[in-house]
Amino acid sequence: MKIIKTKKGVQKEIARLRRQGRSIGFVPTMGYFHEGHLSLMRQSVRENDVTVVSLFVNPTQFGPKEDLARYPRDLGRDSRMAREVGVDILFVPSIEEMYPEFEGTRDKGQGTGKACAFGRVPCPMSRVTVKVGPIGDVLCGASRPGHFDGVATVVVKLLNIVTPDVMYLGEKDAQQVVVLKKVVKDMDLPVRIRTCPIFREPDGLAMSSRNVYLSPTEREEAVVLSRALREAASRIRSGERDGQRIISEIKKLILEGAHASIDYVSVVDAVGLSPVRRISGNVLIALAARFGKTRLIDNITVKVHGQ
Repeated sequence: MKIIKTKKGVQKEIARLRRQGRSIGFVPTMGYFHEGHLSLMRQSVRENDVTVVSLFVNPTQFGPKEDLARYPRDLGRDSRMAREVGVDILFVPSIEEMYPEFEGTRDKGQGTGKACAFGRVPCPMSRVTVKVGPIGDVLCGASRPGHFDGVATVVVKLLNIVTPDVMYLGEKDAQQVVVLKKVVKDMDLPVRIRTCPIFREPDGLAMSSRNVYLSPTEREEAVVLSRALREAASRIRSGERDGQRIISEIKKLILEGAHASIDYVSVVDAVGLSPVRRISGNVLIALAARFGKTRLIDNITVKVHGQ
């Protein structure tokens, strides 16, 4: 596996591989890999000649009071895990490499576990950004303004650098998947998107790099999220069609089962993310809650056939 830190280095290697007729799969990540990340990498390895993984903690998708500085980083651990599953190229750019137009910003340890000064300096946003519009203002976007603009901007940059045939995304970040599918379609980007199922711990908790923040008690209580979603899906399959009643039941289960602060619980159309009052078709039940200082998300998709 090659570890490449520059855009030109990746582009040169991809050009060489393209001349050989190789197909390219791509997995964008912020690192601190878990089994969910690895499942995306394995899928790409199975389906493509070459797999490229990016590891970049993107500052433009973090708000001023979010966890950019303490986001878990361990390049040595991540590189070993990527190599073991068959990744061919690990792209690990610095902040300056991805956002060179801003002078005076210093990357103090991207991928090393050290604090990053980005965010304590004048606005680091790229001069040209992707604005995803209303689809980025609901669900997670309601409490994280600008988050999906930052996600879309960095992913478009990465796609232009790597030029993959296929990009692999995890269904845990359901809104991100919807947003990026729209970006790829609307911007006519020549890449296919493959989504892979949520990977969960044996007790049901969705795998996340942020799970390491949880205290033992918080970790035990956090299982209530997946339990509440499963119960909601079961109620829908048994005939419940009132979206607001489902939301109320989920909130009740979470608050009874944990010392959690609920950010949102929503029942929305799985394609356009518009709120669903009367449940029918393909619906996404999505939620976010805080356990202490740790914000976790989870979701489940339910298909309703007929009335």
